[in-house]
Amino acid sequence: MHPFLLADIGEGITECEVVQWFIQPGDRIAEFDKICEVQSDKASVEITSRFTGTVKKLHYKVGEMAQVGNPIVDIETDSSISEESIQDSDESSVEALTSPPPAQAQGSSEFLTTEDKVLTLATPAVRRIAREHNIDIGNIEGTGKNGRVTKEDVLNHINTGKEPQLKSKEILDIGISEDKLVPLSNIQKSMFKTMTRSLKIPHFGYSDEYLLDNIFTFHHSLNDYIAKKDQFSFSKISLMPIFIKSFSVALQQFPILNACIINGDDANTAKLKYHKSHNIGVAMDTPGGLFVPNIKNVQAKSIFEIAGDLQRLQEAGKKNTISPNDLQEGTITLSNIGIIGGTFLSPVVVSSQVCIAAIGKIQKLPRFENVKDEVTGHVIEKVVGKHVAPISFCADHRVIDGATVARFSEVWKNLLKNPLLLSAELR
Repeated sequence: MHPFLLADIGEGITECEVVQWFIQPGDRIAEFDKICEVQSDKASVEITSRFTGTVKKLHYKVGEMAQVGNPIVDIETDSSISEESIQDSDESSVEALTSPPPAQAQGSSEFLTTEDKVLTLATPAVRRIAREHNIDIGNIEGTGKNGRVTKEDVLNHINTGKEPQLKSKEILDIGISEDKLVPLSNIQKSMFKTMTRSLKIPHFGYSDEYLLDNIFTFHHSLNDYIAKKDQFSFSKISLMPIFIKSFSVALQQFPILNACIINGDDANTAKLKYHKSHNIGVAMDTPGGLFVPNIKNVQAKSIFEIAGDLQRLQEAGKKNTISPNDLQEGTITLSNIGIIGGTFLSPVVVSSQVCIAAIGKIQKLPRFENVKDEVTGHVIEKVVGKHVAPISFCADHRVIDGATVARFSEVWKNLLKNPLLLSAELR
């Protein structure tokens, strides 16, 4: 008898909602057969079996929250299995729902049951909206590709009055005509728990202004180069890949900012784990909510490689198909909330990291500069326009002191102010 554990499916995720079971007690199950679908605030995933045997017990009902690391099902196998095999199964039994199963691809969706339609004909974000409004998504005729149910289909269904309506933060275009008491969505529940844990951490905040005129010139040069080549999957890049790479270069001098605290509840047992990889998380505003996937091994990648990874993550975010692997093992976070607005910010450190940085809105602002007068030859003070980016940091003040953050900021700022220095540091 082997308890099958719920594997870790994302950074900071401790529980998932059981959406549906594909098996029942007494069923025979083979290796790679689907066990269940679970939904977190980060992703909707299928759990598949690495064992062949008989299902003996389901530990959760549909709608209940399953705890990561706890058994979800007991399977009786025909022969003994080593502990190594069980560990391997726990680590490899998660699959992202990023494509429909073969039955749908072959055009046989009319034979699917309602449960199958929930799985195959809508993205996780659309299914979440339907559940929050008590809608059976199987009753909605999809207008998307291959009959897929879209967000617009669900909203149109709500507006017709066919189902009871509950207001949600995700339904932004429906006004509230009366007071409503609404339970938290899965994303809000997870954020509630994560931020409650995070705000037990004593935060140290630090902010500064970075001048980006030279990096803008560098950025334009890179895009001119990309336009002349036919080797990239993108036609141009934003400033973000440059920010990410320079952030990693500066981080090499301050490895403690890329660490995490182990056993942090007691100073006598707490330890610092230094990560060799710079897995830099990038906060993304997606149709499904806030996601923080990370770009792995930034320290070993070029700006162009980072741009390719960032493009892939952004496209997956738009489709709500960011994979669990992209959400795991982040070591530090960089948020670019400035693309929406805001200047100096106060980001929150998650408990699995010790530092986060946030980029505010880049603006061209008047600044004083010493320039040489062309007539007299004297150095005079003059007001000139400069591209200014407000940068904010928050760090875990239990192990990170203010001077460390300030010194790191100065190194990062100098790299962005002097692109030639950045180029010299690239490997």
